[in-house]
This record gives sequence, C-alpha cells and structure tokens, in this order.
Amino acid sequence: MVIKFEIRPMASSSGPSLNEELQCSICLEVSTDPVTTPCGHNFCRTCLIKCWTNTQTCFCPFCKKTFSKRPDLKINTTFREVVQHFKEKLNLGESEVFCDFCDERKQKAVKTCLMCQNSYCDSHLEPHLRVPRLKKHTLINAVENLEDYICQKHERPLELFCRDDQTCVCLFCTEGEHKGHITVLIEEESREKKNHLAKRQTDVQQMIQDRIKKIQEIQHSVKLRKRNTEEEISSSVELFSDLIRSIEKSQSEQLKMMEEQQKAAEKQAEDLIKELQQEITELKRRNTELEQLSHIEDHLHLIQMCSSLDSRPHSNNWTEIRIDSAVNVNSLYRALTQLKKTQETLHEKLSQTGLKFVQKFAVDVTLDPDTANPYLILSDNGKQVSHGDIKQKVPEKPKRFNQGLRVLAKQGFSSGRFYYEVQVKGKTEWTLGVARESINRKGEIRLRPEDGVWTLILMNENRYIACDDPAVIFPQIETPEKVGVFVDHEEGLVSFYNGESRSHIYSFTGQAFNDRLYPYFSPCNNDEGKNSKPLIITPVS
Repeated sequence: MVIKFEIRPMASSSGPSLNEELQCSICLEVSTDPVTTPCGHNFCRTCLIKCWTNTQTCFCPFCKKTFSKRPDLKINTTFREVVQHFKEKLNLGESEVFCDFCDERKQKAVKTCLMCQNSYCDSHLEPHLRVPRLKKHTLINAVENLEDYICQKHERPLELFCRDDQTCVCLFCTEGEHKGHITVLIEEESREKKNHLAKRQTDVQQMIQDRIKKIQEIQHSVKLRKRNTEEEISSSVELFSDLIRSIEKSQSEQLKMMEEQQKAAEKQAEDLIKELQQEITELKRRNTELEQLSHIEDHLHLIQMCSSLDSRPHSNNWTEIRIDSAVNVNSLYRALTQLKKTQETLHEKLSQTGLKFVQKFAVDVTLDPDTANPYLILSDNGKQVSHGDIKQKVPEKPKRFNQGLRVLAKQGFSSGRFYYEVQVKGKTEWTLGVARESINRKGEIRLRPEDGVWTLILMNENRYIACDDPAVIFPQIETPEKVGVFVDHEEGLVSFYNGESRSHIYSFTGQAFNDRLYPYFSPCNNDEGKNSKPLIITPVS
C-alpha cells in the first residue's frame, strides 16, 4: 500500500512575521490580487468588494477610517509581486532536500521513502514506481526531518492516528500499548481535520463580517443620532430665542412705561409747584397791604380800607393734593402674567418637539390574527380590533392568547427605536403598550414589566393606570383621542403620548427587554355596547 502525504515545510524564521504582513485582515490569508485603500492598508480585492456590498458607507475594515466617496480599487502590482515572491519562497510543498543516491551533482529530491528511509530524485525514484515490492513502500514529499515520520520505538512509518490518545502510531503500535484503541489512516484524519479547519475558518470569516456589519450599524446610528440632535438643538435654540426676545420686549415695554409714568409725575409736580408759587406771591402782596393798613391813624380811612380787604384771597385746598411716591405695579404684574403665559407656551412647544422627535421612528403596524383571543374581531386590513360577544371559530395556535382580550402586532423589534399611534376615541376602557415575544399565551398574565409587559390602561373613562412596579394611578387628565407608544431598546424606555395635544403621559425608564418586543393591544370588554368602539391603528402624521 502506498500512502501519499501533502507536507508543508517549515518557513524560515522571518516567514511567520512576513506572512502576517502580507495577510488580508478580512480572510486572514495571504492576499490575492491585493488592492490598497487610501489609508494605506491592503486587502484581497474580492474580500474588500464583498465587504462594501450593500452598504452606503465605505470604510477601511482594519483602521475603520471612513471614505467620503467609494475609492477606485486598482491592484497594487508591486505588492502583488512581493506576495508572489513570498509564495514561491515558501515553496508550498516543494523541498530543498537532495537525493541520497546521486554520486556527483546532487539532484533535488522529490520523494522520501519511509520504508527505506531515503530520499530520491526523479531518476532514482523510478524503481519505487516500477518494482512491485518497492511500489508497496510509503512515499511522501521529500522532507529533511525524516525521524518525525518514523515510529521511534518500532522504526516503522507512522501510518495511523490513534484517536484515543490523539497521536500518530505505526502498525506495530496497534498490537501493543494502543491495542483496542480507535485508529484511522493518517490520510482520513487529515481530511477530517482539514474539514474542521475549513468550517472554523468559515465561522471566523462570518464573525468578521458580522462585526463589520455591526460597526456599520453603530456608525449609522451615531450619524442618525447626531443629525437628530442637531435638529433638536436648532429647534430648542429657536424656541429659547423666542422666549428671550419676549422677555427683552416685555422688559423694554415695562421700563418705557415706568419712565413715562415718572415723567408724568414730574410734570404734574411742576405744574402744582408753579400754581403754589403764584398763590404765595399773591398772599405776600396781601400781607404787605395789611401791614401798611395797620399803621393808619385816620380811623375813618382805616375802616373804609379794611372793608375793601375783608374778603379772603382765592386759594386752592391743598390738603388732599399730593404726588404718590409709590410706583404703579399693575402694569408690571400684567407683564409678568404675560411672561408666564409665554413660558407655558414654550413648555407646550418643547413637549410637541419631543413628540415630533419620536414620531421620526414611526413604523407600520398590523395586527397578528394568530395571536388574537377568539372573542376579538379583527378588520380585514389588520388595523382595527374590537370585542365581540361570540367566540370566533379560529384554529388553535401556539401564539394565540386563550385568556384575556389580547392581540399582538405581526411586527416585532429587537433593537433600535419604534413608534406607533392608536385611535381610542369613544372608548371607556382600553390597554396599550408592548410585550416580550416570550410572554405567556396560555393562562392569565400579570401586566407588569417583570412579566414582560409594559402597558397603560384606561378604566371607567377617566382613570389612567401605568402598570409599573408598583402601579401608578393618574388623577383625571385630558382625555386623549389618540395615544402614541414609543420604545427605545438601547435606553430601556417605553413612553406614552397624547397624540392630539402632543403632550407626554408616562414613561417606563431603565428597563431591560432581553427579547423581541411586539406592540400590545386590548380593546377590553364591550360593556354591553358602552365600550364597543374599536382600537384603530392610525398612520402617524
């Protein structure tokens, strides 16, 4: 029996490091048709093209540098020559072993006989290919380290592999210490190991591709978040600028009004002082006349003069006249009231901006009839659900809820963000939210995050309950006609919004989902027609 081996010789001391330098970091093999990226790294042309397939952003798989436009890939001929030279130097199966039987100029050996323990060139190998006895010898590619292929104990070729002890053995070993062990031909074991290595290599390559794809997803998410952040910053700056302008305008108007009031007070005071000074002058004149009359000796003349001066001089009553030193704050109060209204408007706008942001992640949701409780009635388009009095004839499904008026959406989400809206107008009771894929479908369910459900409930028309742990009961709030549900996997967030007033209702925060999430709906009992209106999944506007 002739057993042929494919043996790769050991590379030189510089071989492994050079091999690593010439490797493609995608397939981890020596590069084939190498191309160079603008950042200076080399890859197999086929590997790089495959890496950039179905992606909008081209980047270097090694250093992750992103390129603004797709590079024009041309084979690096110089690098390719280096690779070819390296492959030739490795020789990949050829040997520098010389024939043991050449007398003068030694010829390169092509085969080594494990039975004869000699190496032969093409000429001296001829008897092994012709003589029947020699044709039974074991030939391998020429090697220098022949002792590695010979059993040191029996000096026989290592033709078998012991799977019990994971070592190569000769035929005589199987009759001794390896007797009864599972042994196979080295060729068979080699094929299995190659197949195993090929599978591992495929797995590693897939892992590389998965991680490259994940890098692309992360980069895309960062860019999307940056764009959204910039938009929200711009919107917030505009709103706060409006508030600042409103404050500055109110301040300017108030200061101007106070200045005008001060000027009016000063003008009033000036007029009063002028009038008082005129009266003082008149009174001084009258006082002089009276002084002169007091010195008249002629009694008759004195009496006549006193009669003409007997009347009191004209004078205002200044007792009630005054200038109020206090500032009139009524206008200031009105300005502050207006400012408060402006702030409330700003708060409302900011709330609307928050809803505007989450609405960017709107998804198209339809109801899954395979999950619907038999008492639920679904519309043909999968957008409406209501409670019917009669149990529907539906096939038993593992996904179907057999208790509780529940139904899930067909669409599930295991990452990222999503948002949907449901019309609840005219209903007195309903339950909305999201649930894990692993939620119990058979039997009762406790509506709480611990059991994989995040929901908001309306009861008795105006009683709202967030099924948190513990549950949170709301006082009566504005009755929404449309409810929005938003989920952010990475942030562990489930939020509910009033789709009409665009205000926030409640949020579950810091949650760990650990599973695919599905929109959850329950129209609740129709209550003899009082709650017969359906839940309607509506487009997000």
